[in-house]
Amino acid sequence: MATATAAAAPEQQQQPAGAGASSSSPLLRVHDTILVPPSPSPPETSLPLTFFDILWLNSPPVERLILYRVAPDADVAAIISNLKDSLHEAIRAFYPLAGRLRLTPGTSNRYELHYRPGDAVTFTVAECDDDDDADIDSLITDEPREVAKLAKLVPPLPEGGGVLALQATLLSARRALAVGVTVHHAACDGSGSTHFLHTWAAACAGAAAGARPPPPVIDRTFLLPDSRGLYDTFSKALPSTDEMEFVKMSADQLLATFTLSTDDLRRVKDAVAGEAARRGVAPPRCSTLVATFGLVWSCYLRAKDSSGAGEGSTTVRYLLFPVDHRSRMKPPLPEKYLGNCVGPAVATAPEGEVAAAGAGGIFSACAAVASAIDEAVRGVGTPSVDAWVERILEAGAAGALSVAGSPRFRVYELDFGFGRPTKVDIVSVARTGAVAVAETRSSAGGMEVGVSLKPAGMERFQKCIEDAVAWLHNHQS
Repeated sequence: MATATAAAAPEQQQQPAGAGASSSSPLLRVHDTILVPPSPSPPETSLPLTFFDILWLNSPPVERLILYRVAPDADVAAIISNLKDSLHEAIRAFYPLAGRLRLTPGTSNRYELHYRPGDAVTFTVAECDDDDDADIDSLITDEPREVAKLAKLVPPLPEGGGVLALQATLLSARRALAVGVTVHHAACDGSGSTHFLHTWAAACAGAAAGARPPPPVIDRTFLLPDSRGLYDTFSKALPSTDEMEFVKMSADQLLATFTLSTDDLRRVKDAVAGEAARRGVAPPRCSTLVATFGLVWSCYLRAKDSSGAGEGSTTVRYLLFPVDHRSRMKPPLPEKYLGNCVGPAVATAPEGEVAAAGAGGIFSACAAVASAIDEAVRGVGTPSVDAWVERILEAGAAGALSVAGSPRFRVYELDFGFGRPTKVDIVSVARTGAVAVAETRSSAGGMEVGVSLKPAGMERFQKCIEDAVAWLHNHQS
């Protein structure tokens, strides 16, 4: 399990939490670090990890950064106070996130989320005074930014098995605010963590009870008993924490956002349909998500080898992405089930086919993604689930590109009462090597893709995706 240092004491100078921070990254001035317990306190509770949860036991935590502009006449002290006060209420509904991940007493390989009265979530209030590195305009740009400058704005998980940490950092002479959220994936998946954020935001904004998200369903019996022994199958095959740290971050690691408009994605779908007709085959089901994954995967492989040697390669390449199975379980899990209920979808195709320029590469990539979704959906409840860890490890060993996030999480609707976010990033993709996906800020139907690479790789990827989008617009009416 990836753990980090404890939160800094008040007024302490804090280095960035993210690995590989550059020496030029400015320090934070921490004003306050408080422990926010659920109020009123629930009784002591232990939630056993399920076979879905154990898949993430040794994974790095998910670090999400939500950036806001604050009005010039805003009462910043009141904003911070409201964030703290409403957090008590939100944590009450999601009280397992205030607990700790621990080995179940008397066992050697069973883990649980254990909450006892007095447990709390760490909430840090900080300020960054550096004019250049803390300027909101430099942080919300889609252009490549140094990961070290973003990483300092997300908190480390507390020692001792903590699964959630929060940080509010004042920026740009208190005219901007960064909300950093760090979650241990074994506690819940992205659906659960963003459900918590929407609940906190609604409480902070003072939304009426009827306008707030429904409470989470905290009940692991939906997935118990594990009659097929999937927990033991997965736990025995799990790699160690060191093996799960896929990427060693460099000091110059960059993070950039690429926006694909509704029109861009429509053109991807048209290109796939046209190529299928040209080949005389049935077109794959090309949803917006399939079109996004296919285009990004094709460009990623093309950018990976600047020599172009990969274009004719028959080496099998992988794209690994999560599929939510709540509605597919028998019986189905509630939509607001708090825990993990995602399984892997693994797209495979020869590198030369996916990396090909033009319609050919896009078609091959999208067809493989669509096939992977079909396979993942059909496989729920069948013996193919037993091989999930082996498939994940196989893909990882082959340098798979993986995906984090989802447009379904509606992260750009997280309004705490002082406006919608101006930018949302999943900073931890710099450590996991994944690409992050979310809905676009400005228009319905588009997608944002966050990519973290070293400078040379970022330059190649940026050129590949710009060329691909230009090709789509120049070769279609």
